[in-house]
Amino acid sequence: MTKAPKQTACFHLPGLFEFYDLYSVFLKLYKEHREFFYEKCAIASLYGAPADCLWGGGRVGFGEEVPEKVLALTEEYGISARLTFSNSLLKQEHLSDRRCHALCRLFEKSRVPSGVIVHSDLLLQELRQRYPSMYFVSSTTKVLTGFDDCVKELNRPEFAYVVPDFRLNKAFDRWQTLTQPQRDKVEFLVNECCDIRCAERKACYETVSRKSLGESAEHLCPYTAGGGYRFSRAMASPAFISNEDIRDTYLPLGFDQFKIEGRGLGSAVVLEMLLYYLVRPEYQLTVREEIYLDSMLDLF
Repeated sequence: MTKAPKQTACFHLPGLFEFYDLYSVFLKLYKEHREFFYEKCAIASLYGAPADCLWGGGRVGFGEEVPEKVLALTEEYGISARLTFSNSLLKQEHLSDRRCHALCRLFEKSRVPSGVIVHSDLLLQELRQRYPSMYFVSSTTKVLTGFDDCVKELNRPEFAYVVPDFRLNKAFDRWQTLTQPQRDKVEFLVNECCDIRCAERKACYETVSRKSLGESAEHLCPYTAGGGYRFSRAMASPAFISNEDIRDTYLPLGFDQFKIEGRGLGSAVVLEMLLYYLVRPEYQLTVREEIYLDSMLDLF
């Protein structure tokens, strides 16, 4: 199949509402000191959802930042904002939520095209009709572990990007069968900590969806319960996508979209992931010091 080697890795970063203070400093460094950052990388979007957001999913949102300030930050640096509306259990009566519609109306007006990460086809139909200027991303919460199912999703014209299940990350024999337009839509989840053997991932996401709807729900992961997210654990996973993987394998194969997870983590942990993927090793301490010494930030 045809392929076009890519030149730049485009990263989608977690915490649109959750890590406003962190990004207000980090993006300033990204703009003013590009020498700190890898040449072949770009920040393509920030994604997230406010706390107690009915349409929210994936992770329980805790972002409290004012939406207008969030939008202004992304516009200032020319970065797309993505609303994470990946609740998988929405019904017709949920589609009229005023708060979520207000967010869509606000972000649709952005000078930089805004997107929505969705799971529910019911919600997708509603948003496409009401907010035609926004683009849509198929959420990894669909747990598309079957490659053929992933290809079907890639072939849906309503999606600009599709985030497959992380267990497909290294299925290179299958990825190489895609056409270039299909490859352009694949957005790999690079740093998932979930155990590759886990068969309860969909149940985990559904628990988050129930909580977003105000229902009582709990799910204990049989692999990571009690331990929480560890970037070191993610790096040890066979599905982990390293900087070297991106540079030496994915970009040459024509894939350039990469998603970093971490909305539910502390900003100090997220910073370490940003440093790893975006900042040259010789400047990581410099960037870390600039951020830690900023008196406005609480990184723990």
